[in-house]
Amino acid sequence: MNIITILIVLAVILVGFIVVLYNGLIAKRNQVKSIEAGVDTQLKRRYDLLPNLVATAKAYMAHESELLQKIVSLREKAQMTHSSAEKFALNNQLSSALNGLRIQIENYPDLKSNQNILHVQQALTEIEEQISAARRAYNSAVEIYNNAVEMFPSNMVANFFGFKQGSFFDIPENEAEAPNMQNLFNNK
Repeated sequence: MNIITILIVLAVILVGFIVVLYNGLIAKRNQVKSIEAGVDTQLKRRYDLLPNLVATAKAYMAHESELLQKIVSLREKAQMTHSSAEKFALNNQLSSALNGLRIQIENYPDLKSNQNILHVQQALTEIEEQISAARRAYNSAVEIYNNAVEMFPSNMVANFFGFKQGSFFDIPENEAEAPNMQNLFNNK
């Protein structure tokens, strides 16, 4: 074998290696996008349910109109944004506001027993669980993709072709805190 043949074989192997890395990065990035679309679907279901919750609660909760307006405002902003990071931040704020609404509903016995609010709360709880599962799947895909973008040797291909890290869908701070069990039992 002459040196030219050896160089051609090495060049073909190198190009093949780059193609495999590039295709792997594309597949991981597309998986992140696909799972993000699933998260968006769950968030859309939440957005569609919120007007029903707010309308039902408004009749009973005249004093909490500021909280209800905040929920409506956050919903509208979250639906209008095109940035993943901003969308995730707004939805974390929306989760916090919904937790505040759940606490307020507990203070209204008539509202707690209203069939409409019970149905909407049950549906919202189901959607929140699905959002949580979708968020875990999304974050797992982002982690795999980010590892490929940062780790050698795929990071060289990623940098050359302009692949950027994905952003995680972090949980709101109030959901990350462990509940204080003493406070829970003292409120009963």
